Amino acid sequence: MNFFQKTLMMCHRVVKRIRVADEISKFINLPGIVSAFIFLLLFFFSFNWSNEPGLTPLGHNESENVTGFRIVSTLIEVVDILLNKPGGYLSNDVMPPGVWLDNIPSWEFGVLVQVRDLSKALRESFSRSQSQSSEDPDLSFAEPRFNVDHLSWAVPWPESEYAEGQEFLTSYMERLNNRRSPAAEFFSRADNLRYWLLTVETRLGSISQRLSSSVGKHRIAGVPDEESSAENVRRHVRTSWLLIDNVFYEARGTAWALVHFLRAVNVDFGDVLEKKRARASLQQIIYELESSLQIVHAPIILNGSGYGIFANHSLVMASYISRANAALIDLRELLSQG
Repeated sequence: MNFFQKTLMMCHRVVKRIRVADEISKFINLPGIVSAFIFLLLFFFSFNWSNEPGLTPLGHNESENVTGFRIVSTLIEVVDILLNKPGGYLSNDVMPPGVWLDNIPSWEFGVLVQVRDLSKALRESFSRSQSQSSEDPDLSFAEPRFNVDHLSWAVPWPESEYAEGQEFLTSYMERLNNRRSPAAEFFSRADNLRYWLLTVETRLGSISQRLSSSVGKHRIAGVPDEESSAENVRRHVRTSWLLIDNVFYEARGTAWALVHFLRAVNVDFGDVLEKKRARASLQQIIYELESSLQIVHAPIILNGSGYGIFANHSLVMASYISRANAALIDLRELLSQG
C-alpha cells in the first residue's frame, strides 16, 4: 500500500468519525442541558429557602438574672434569624428564586411586625420609669430602623437598616448588663407588660379575623338605624384565593415570633407573674401558639369550606390564634388587678 492509499484511508476514517459526532450531537442539546441544570438548581434553592425556621430553645446564660436581658437578647436573636436564615431576607428580592417565593416573605412580615411592636414597647415603656422620663438613646435609634419599608430593594436597604437596629439593641443590652456606661434600665412592672400585651391582643384579633375570612362570611359594617336595616349594613368579606397562603404564613410568622418573646417574658417578668398568679395564663398562650406551628403535611394550603370534605388550614390556624387571644385577654385582666 503506497503513501497515497494510506492517506486516503486516514481521510476516510476522519470523515466517518465526524459523521458519527454529528449524529451524536443531534441528540445532545448543550443549551438545553445547561437550562435544565439551572432550573433544577433554582428549584432546589426554592425548596430549601421555603422551609420555616424552627423554634429556638431558651439557652442558659450567666446574665439571665439581669432583668430585661432575656427579652432584649431574644429580640436580637429573632432579628438575626430573620436576616440570616437559609436564603437570607427574601421579602425584597427581585431575582429568582426569591422573586417567585411568597410564603416565606409573608412569614417574614409576620415576624417583622412583632419585632416592631416589641422594639416600640422597649423604647416607650419597658425602659422608662414613668411617662415623663427620658427614653433610652440606643432604643430611640433602634426602633425607627425596624420601621423601614420591608419591600424596598433600593435605598434604604431593609437588611442594612434592620442590622443597624440589631446593633443598637446589642449596645443597650451591654449597658443593661453593666458592661458599658451609662447603665441602661429595664422596669419589669405589670403596667409596662400590659402596654405591650394590648398591642399583641389587637394583632392577634386582626389575624384571626383575616384567617376566618378564608371561607367568606357576612360582617356587620355598622349599627342599623331607622332608615337602614341590618341587611343593609352587612357586607360579605372573603379573602382572595390568591392571598390565602399569604395570610396563613403571616400568621405563622406572628406565632413564631410571639412564642420566643413570651418565653422571654416568662423569665424577665417571673416575679410579676407569680405575684399576680398569671403564669398559668401565659403558659397557656405559649402552648396555643406552639400548637399552631405544627408541620403542615399538605403540599399546598387547602381552603375547603367550613364543613366541607376538604381541610381548611386557615380555620385551623384561626382556632389556635383565637384561643391564644382569649388567654391573652385573661392575662391582661389578671395583671390589672391589685
